Amino acid sequence: MKLIGTLSSPYTRKARVVLAEKRIDYDFEIHGPSEPGTRVPEFNPIGKVPVLVMDDGTTIFDSRVIVEYLDGVSPVTRLIPETSRQRIQVRRWEALADGLLDAAVLTVNEGRRPKPKQSMEWIERQMGKVDSVLRHAAAELEDRPWCYDEGFSLADIALGCALGYLDFRFPAIPWRTAYPNLERHAEKLFKRPSFEASVPVG
Repeated sequence: MKLIGTLSSPYTRKARVVLAEKRIDYDFEIHGPSEPGTRVPEFNPIGKVPVLVMDDGTTIFDSRVIVEYLDGVSPVTRLIPETSRQRIQVRRWEALADGLLDAAVLTVNEGRRPKPKQSMEWIERQMGKVDSVLRHAAAELEDRPWCYDEGFSLADIALGCALGYLDFRFPAIPWRTAYPNLERHAEKLFKRPSFEASVPVG
């Protein structure tokens, strides 16, 4: 199988971390959705990354769908619980982290528009969502070693990718000093080989 994505996409990073944690071999092809002549629409009609391409040509897109598929492919390091109640709690963390990413990515995209066309009201609204998610995540995590239950899961991966994206695109946001428990958790995650190998660039 191969993964289509970019080195800067936090959603691609989430899939790459899961692939590494599950010890699944794959080829990584870099294709940017906004690049001239991009091939992304050939793999995903929505025109977004990441896309997982199976050996038979079947494609799976949206990072949440991809990681759920990958978690069922290999029994190594189960990342999403099978029990419904536990599963929902882990996916809830993923939705929270992805919500932060959605707002942050929209802010980055708005900032790339010509200055006269940028909406500060829109940017402030999205950054308000980022602040809200950070407060909520810190309150939920408290002093626990992992986001949910007693072990590493997709919840931690999603949160780590979200916090890593803030470091990448919004280094001025003082989330580390504002939320020391998130910083401790992030630093623990960033030392894992799966995270070290997928630090965003670009």
